[in-house]
Amino acid sequence: MSERLEAQFAFLNEADRLKSVLRATTLVDGSRRENSGEHSWHLALYALILADQAEGRVDISRVIKMLLLHDLVEIDVGDVPIHSAEGKAHASTQTQDAESRAADRIFGLLPADQGPELRALWAEFESAETPDAIFAKSLDRVQPVMANLMSGGGTWIEYNVTAEQLETRVGVKVARGAPRLWDWVKAKTKAYFG
Repeated sequence: MSERLEAQFAFLNEADRLKSVLRATTLVDGSRRENSGEHSWHLALYALILADQAEGRVDISRVIKMLLLHDLVEIDVGDVPIHSAEGKAHASTQTQDAESRAADRIFGLLPADQGPELRALWAEFESAETPDAIFAKSLDRVQPVMANLMSGGGTWIEYNVTAEQLETRVGVKVARGAPRLWDWVKAKTKAYFG
């Protein structure tokens, strides 16, 4: 029992470091940048509230688990804003390898009956091939859009984002898992992109 708790708390204490990873996206009031821990919590809440927006059938408890876990690799790799120059290259093999190594390390802290299952959920989210992962990825893309809308343009202004970039980098992924949601959100972005 003691050894198991030591491993579980090693993971939980390591996960606390996600609160120190700052993202480009600000809070909706624009007062400061959010951290990746806040982002993950907010996405879990998005999944709970917006479950009815999923295209097809999803297991919302699995989606929430994915969203709570998806950015833990940023403890080692950091956050790469999607609209930054680095974000354009985010899908590189080098970045994917670094994230995979981070996932191995972080989930490897857990007991053998927990770590592989959570590592597999993280990998499922990353590959975005199952209905649950596709919907989770959609929410991960739409949450920063909403923050930018609420904060007066946020990182869109900072990174000189165009309507085409928003559609190709974000809209396509949101629409894949939540098309009605993207239609609604896209209409809101017209104030910034015409």
